[in-house]
Order: sequence, then structure tokens, then C-alpha cells
Amino acid sequence: MSEKFCISHGEFTLQRLPKENHESLRAWDAADEYVLQHIESLNLPNKTHILILNDSFGALAIGLQHFQTFAQSDSYLSQAATRLNLAENHLSENSVNLLTSLESPPCPFDLVIIKVPKTLALLEFQLLTLRNCLCENTQIIVAGMIKILTPSVWQLLERLIGETKTSLAQKKARLIFATLNPNLPIPKNPYPIRYVLENTNYEISNHANVFSREKLDIGTRFFLEHLPKSDKYRDIVDLGCGNGVVGLIAAEKNPSASIHFVDESFMAIQSAQENFVRAFENRTAFFYVGNCLTDFAENSADCVLCNPPFHQQHVIGDFIAQTMFQQSKNVLRKNGELLVIGNRHLNYGVSLARLFGKTNVKLVAQNSKFQIWQALKRE
Repeated sequence: MSEKFCISHGEFTLQRLPKENHESLRAWDAADEYVLQHIESLNLPNKTHILILNDSFGALAIGLQHFQTFAQSDSYLSQAATRLNLAENHLSENSVNLLTSLESPPCPFDLVIIKVPKTLALLEFQLLTLRNCLCENTQIIVAGMIKILTPSVWQLLERLIGETKTSLAQKKARLIFATLNPNLPIPKNPYPIRYVLENTNYEISNHANVFSREKLDIGTRFFLEHLPKSDKYRDIVDLGCGNGVVGLIAAEKNPSASIHFVDESFMAIQSAQENFVRAFENRTAFFYVGNCLTDFAENSADCVLCNPPFHQQHVIGDFIAQTMFQQSKNVLRKNGELLVIGNRHLNYGVSLARLFGKTNVKLVAQNSKFQIWQALKRE
């Protein structure tokens, strides 16, 4: 969208990632605007140390870049968008210190701003990790749209941080103010969660922001039953790998193939790497945190395995899936194949037929909930 992000320090052009040709969504929401307005009213000195958690595309980082600001996220796309938007608005990349979700922020902070993530487990992990970075004078502000500020968010804050108070609603957004109670006991951090993958001896580690942390989900279980096995595969890509279970079983079925794990979540790639190394101590695999297959060369893979996400943060849609399909076609070698699983109602076969040609796409398997499609690259 061409709409400007207008705050007290100026007007800024902000973009979402991945870029869409006809982008209809803004790179910020009313909760971003609300929390920046509140911070402006505090008249904080520029030396204030601020930590931002889960900034979507850099709106908060840009709005607070004149302070001593750190921004921590589990999303590669979030960090890439922050760098892009800083550059596009002629701001130094060094004005904001970017941290991944697995890095330890320097302590302490005067102000912590938390955008509520989609995954409550990630919020729990972050609050437990934060406790050592807080002092009695640290201000803690949790921001989000009202529809995602569920009772579970309040309960988690009061259990791990202390008393909470709430603001009035503004444009369907709300702020929660949490006060540190240093006498609250700090529970043991339960992450990563581990379980033994059913019908195997593989121990699976799952960091907090990884989908289906406690057991194998039914979609992946169905996908595993239909993973291909062939001597022709040299390079297999587990695209949107999550904890890497799909790539791990593909490696077992195809012992001579190189396996490439790709995800935009730092926690997902860390989980996938831990799981693969534990399962195959002497076998090499490759792990990439990035924007789908952007960094892969054309004609560099024989098989891409994909269980696409149908949301980005709190936004639902198939735009990431469509990017995955297009990039997979570019990356596949001649006669290479893309294998995709999705809910039946998503009907990915239509999109794949448009890209690969109707005669090159077939339904491999289906049940009452899921479909698995194969698309062959013939040219």
C-alpha cells in the first residue's frame, strides 16, 4: 500500500515482506500506532534502553530508532523487512540492534514492548527469558489487536511477570501494562519440548515457535506415509521445514541424497538441525533461514517437499504458498518434482496446474482432511 506511516517523528514508507504485486495490507497495525503514541507521551530520554519483541515489519523499530533500541524476532522476514524499511527511509541499519529469537539480549532494559505473537508458547518462552533482563523500574507494555488479546495472554503475564492493567481500546487495539513482581517464582523453561517420533527411535526437539511442538500433527503424519523414494534424487528440499521431521524421514528413505532444510523461523531451523544431527551423526545436511527458495540457484534440486503455511503472523492467506510453488518450479531440475500437502479446501491442485501444466500435476493421495499433490517440471 502507498499509505504513509505517520508518527510524531515523521512520515515513513513501510513495506511488508514477501512483496506482493498488488499489496492490500499495511506493514503496521493500530496496535503499533497506539503503543508509539503512548511512548511519545512518556517523554523518555534518548538514552532509554528499549527492547521490542515480535515487531512485524519494523514499524516499532523505526518509530523508536532514536532510542537505544534492540528488536528481537523469530522471523527472518521481519528482520529483512526492518532492514529494508530502514534503508528505504534513509535511516542507518545500526540505529536498531536486531536479535534472533535464540540470542540473549543485553540487560537490563528500561522499557520492554511486546507485540503479542500468534504462538502463545513463544510468548511464554520470551517472558521466561526476559525475567533476567527486568528490574523493578522496567516498564513492560504488551500491545495487540483486541481479538488476539485472549484471557490466556493476561494469565501468562500475571503468572510470569506480575500485576497487569489495561488501556482503553483504540481502533480495536489495546495495551496491557505489566508490573514486575520480583517475588514471583521463575518456573523452569520447558522449551525445547522433546518427544520420540512415533514408529521410530528418533528424538524430536521443538523450540517454542515450532508448529506441533508436543506430538506429530495429523497432516505431517499423512505426508510421511507418502514421501517418495528414488535413486535419482541428488538434492531434496524440505521447504518450510518446521522441526525437520519431513526432511529427516526423506533422508532415511533416500540415503544417497543431500537434504536441504529451509524455513523463515530461526527456532524452526535450530530444531531441524538438532533433530537431524541427533538422527544422523555422520551425515551432512544443509540448513537455511531465509525467504523460501530465494537463495537457491535455478535447476539445483530434484525434489521439493512442502507443507505450506496458510498464515503469516496473524494474517491468513495463500500468498506464501503461491510463492513457494513458483520458486520451487524455478529451483527444480528437469523432471524434478514438487510434492505438496494441504487441507482439501485449499485445493492446491488448481494453482499447481496453472504453474506446471495440467498434465504434469496429479493427486497422489487424499483422506477426509488432506490432499497430497505432485507437480513435475517437464521442460
